[in-house]
Amino acid sequence: MPRALIIVLDSVGIGGAEDAATYGDAGADTVGHIAEACARGEGDRAGLREGPLHLPNLAALGLGLACAASSGRMPPNLEAFGEPAGRWGYGVETSRGKDTPSGHWEIAGVQVDFDWGYFPNAEPAFPPELTNALIAEAQLPGILGDRHASGTAILDELGAEHIRTGKPICYTSVDSVFQIAAHEEAFGLERLYEVCRVARRLCDRYRIGRVIARPFLGSRETGFARTPNRKDFSTPPPADTILDVATKAGRAVVTVGKIGDIFAHRGTGEEVKPAGNDACLSAALAALARLADGGFVFANLVDFDSDFGHRRDVPGYAAALEAFDRRVPEIWAALRPGDLAIITADHGNDPTWRGTDHTREHTPILAFGPGIGGGAIGRRETLADIGATVAKHLGLPTLAAGTGWG
Repeated sequence: MPRALIIVLDSVGIGGAEDAATYGDAGADTVGHIAEACARGEGDRAGLREGPLHLPNLAALGLGLACAASSGRMPPNLEAFGEPAGRWGYGVETSRGKDTPSGHWEIAGVQVDFDWGYFPNAEPAFPPELTNALIAEAQLPGILGDRHASGTAILDELGAEHIRTGKPICYTSVDSVFQIAAHEEAFGLERLYEVCRVARRLCDRYRIGRVIARPFLGSRETGFARTPNRKDFSTPPPADTILDVATKAGRAVVTVGKIGDIFAHRGTGEEVKPAGNDACLSAALAALARLADGGFVFANLVDFDSDFGHRRDVPGYAAALEAFDRRVPEIWAALRPGDLAIITADHGNDPTWRGTDHTREHTPILAFGPGIGGGAIGRRETLADIGATVAKHLGLPTLAAGTGWG
């Protein structure tokens, strides 16, 4: 019986979204703009990388062709030479919003047809009744922040005051999130998680997608830095995803990275959550090596988004793409005859774009495996086609949304 692997390159969009203007993102193109910046020498960083963007393995799978089909232009140095080694195309996100849950849920077969709640870009950003309830129920001396902010900048600004007062740093963004940052040692990691559980319950009435724990370490003298112990407290999907369907069918399911958090730990099977793209990819390949016939591995590689997209770091993003590309042959080597691997993304986060938030874009779809063959799958009118294809490949019941390609 065949097996399947989905790898989500978090935020690796390829431009072209027709509704991008609605989100203030008309013209955003994560991969295209990174490739163009690297071709101009703007992706160079001493000791990290230099020169044109070099993604030969992804280009061989059809990444450049997918970019050209999506945006109307071929990014520099991403041309495929010869017949692509995989099926290639691009996905159109139909869900409302451009945050992580919307994209991942749609990939897994559940489209978001409701509006998320958002906090206004004002000070204070949070309703007083929410803030007061959180302070009372979590037994806090108060909160800091209470506004839209960059997660790294607000640590520099308020980290020392947080340690002095014991007040957690609460902030949001244009996404449907309530983020809580606290020092792992001075405040306590488990205490931070418990505060987030209280906030998760309180945020339900506001239709907030995620409450995110943002632990950090450091001091005023040494500076503050986030740790790998982030945890997302998500609202659950409104219907069964491919994870639920596979679990109910008795299939082995392994989820890697923050997939468990994104799906509120429903149907997520064995959860593995190492830190960093390389460690997550290694964990996904290790899971595939022991995966039973008919099983499914679903992995998220978050560094593209969290470390480089939000920080508008073109050289860092380019280097991360190249690092992943070098490991594509390992993915091929891990696949058995009949297995299907799909590389895709959940949204964009163009590091050349204004602001620090996600960008509304099409996403690449690169499907491959022994015997899969190459060729275009074209424009997929919903990311749910990915989940539908995996369900079909694994012989699972049909999902509520999406159409599998042949």
